[in-house]
Amino acid sequence: MTEATAKAKTFSERADELEHEQIAALDPIPQPSAIYLSGEHDPTKPMPTVTQKPGQYFLMGHDKRLSRMPPQPTLIDFFKQRFFPATHVLQSARLAKLAGHPEKVVLACLLHDIAIMGFIRCDHGFWAAEMVAPYVDEEIAWAIQAHQVLRFFPDPANGYEYPQQYIRLFGEGYRPEPYIDRLYDKMRNHKWYITARLITVNDIYSFDPNVKPALEDFTDIIERNFRQPEEGLGFDDSASSHIWRTINWPTRFL
Repeated sequence: MTEATAKAKTFSERADELEHEQIAALDPIPQPSAIYLSGEHDPTKPMPTVTQKPGQYFLMGHDKRLSRMPPQPTLIDFFKQRFFPATHVLQSARLAKLAGHPEKVVLACLLHDIAIMGFIRCDHGFWAAEMVAPYVDEEIAWAIQAHQVLRFFPDPANGYEYPQQYIRLFGEGYRPEPYIDRLYDKMRNHKWYITARLITVNDIYSFDPNVKPALEDFTDIIERNFRQPEEGLGFDDSASSHIWRTINWPTRFL
């Protein structure tokens, strides 16, 4: 604010601004969990501290920097308010739908990377499978978990080659960790292998700027294949409710 602008304001306007600043200074303090700082902060060193002012408290609910989720949030609410932009998974689901794959494959393609978009990147297939397991057929959850492993292993007979993008991202000599190799040996003979493999086939490795599917294109598939809890995701006491609550309130102190 320039000096001329400040002088042009009335006493009442300046008083209102000061009041707003004082109120903002007492906003609850959002506190990200250690996982959000891991890799950027050495965990053997003291954590960065936040100065708590008199009358100020740590955040124990909604973070006003985020859009407020409804009291009984649905999967679509999470897509719109925590997962967007979701172009990649929408394009993947669109490809599966155009190829005429069963709805369970289309839904698996739509959900396969929601952990990356809303929660965590490392072992994202396992996290995403855990998130949706109470609400989808077991085959869908298994396929989402398995896609993380299978994408490192080509299967030309089923239309999947090792992504050139991975060479650009990780280098020519990258090899998965031994646990990935062990899981692949088990998964390639599993009864639902093809369902998981179809996720990798439709898991596009570049984004087409000219293709922008709408989430509404898959509403009917979600309604038929995702068991939305009446209480809302995060509040139905399922085995994964805690994950949905964390995505809803990522900076809640406890």
